[in-house]
Amino acid sequence: MNAARIIVLILGIAILLINVALVITTLIVPRSASGLASLPMRVVRATFRRISLLARSYPSKDRILAFSEPVALVVLLAGWLTVAVVGFALINWGIGSPTVDSAFAESGSSVFTLGFTLGNRSGSHLVDFVAAGTGMVLVALQIAYLPTLYGAYNRRETLVTLLESRAGAPAWGPELLARHHLVGLIGSLPDLFAGWERWAADVAESHTSYPSLLYLRSPKAQNSWVISLIAVMDAAAICLAVDPEGAPIEARMCIRMGFTCLRDIALVTRIPFDPDPSPDDQISLPEPEFDAAVTHLREIGYPASRPPEDAWSHFRGWRANYEGIAYALAALLNAPPARWTGPRRLFRGESLEPRRPVDRQPTRGSGPAL
Repeated sequence: MNAARIIVLILGIAILLINVALVITTLIVPRSASGLASLPMRVVRATFRRISLLARSYPSKDRILAFSEPVALVVLLAGWLTVAVVGFALINWGIGSPTVDSAFAESGSSVFTLGFTLGNRSGSHLVDFVAAGTGMVLVALQIAYLPTLYGAYNRRETLVTLLESRAGAPAWGPELLARHHLVGLIGSLPDLFAGWERWAADVAESHTSYPSLLYLRSPKAQNSWVISLIAVMDAAAICLAVDPEGAPIEARMCIRMGFTCLRDIALVTRIPFDPDPSPDDQISLPEPEFDAAVTHLREIGYPASRPPEDAWSHFRGWRANYEGIAYALAALLNAPPARWTGPRRLFRGESLEPRRPVDRQPTRGSGPAL
């Protein structure tokens, strides 16, 4: 065995060890994988983002972006198998395979358990057995990985879809409070905030362990998990700001778990944030927009025990805990350009208003046809 083959053998072993480490950290270890593991996925996401620039409307852009993460997942899973074939091919050549072609043929045959090529050199059968076992384990882990992802995805989207009838699509905090008041459901807000507190805890755990979930878009173009979370937190903050005496304690807990969730995700996505913001910090949301929303709530009779001039400072104090991360995350994920969720360069100034159902009433005196 000459020096060149020894070097190639060592290189093949090193490639396989790195590949195994990336697979373990991505699929098995319950925490975010390294940047090297996500590199091909970032390339795919950037490619789809550039392609979406060719579309003119938000729905068209959303349809293109919806394919981004599924394709990125396929590229990642295929990449692990490809690296395994390359690694074992280098090992086969390093231990004496006569040509590079035969080394790759033997490696591919073993990794994919085809068995049409076997080595006849010293130690080659051991390499073939290890390659076959590696291929089967990789495929088995990938088969188990996708159901785990989509199980967490379905849990996330259930509440997002339910929120559509309560806060519009895309969701908006003031809309949520207005609808609940108009249909006499103010008493259900504690349960709603408690449900979203648990939802935020689930998302914090699952989306930091499997960051691909962050980029999987909702089935409907106007819905988004991050937009929905912002809307619920804004609704809770408005409750606490305008009616501190009547606001449920669940609103406070929902905000705290919500910004804890966002901060955990910010650490994974490397979004900078202030871990201890001051209640007096400035926020990006213009005060006149908040005043207009609160004025509308007061006009429809929403309960308010705090003077309007004091509500803004309290709302700002709550929103300072999550606005910066929420805006950065919405921009990173190219979320729908909903109200109070920050700018999106990809959508060129588009702004989506929450869709409201038409209030249809039966005609007085009409009855069933005979």
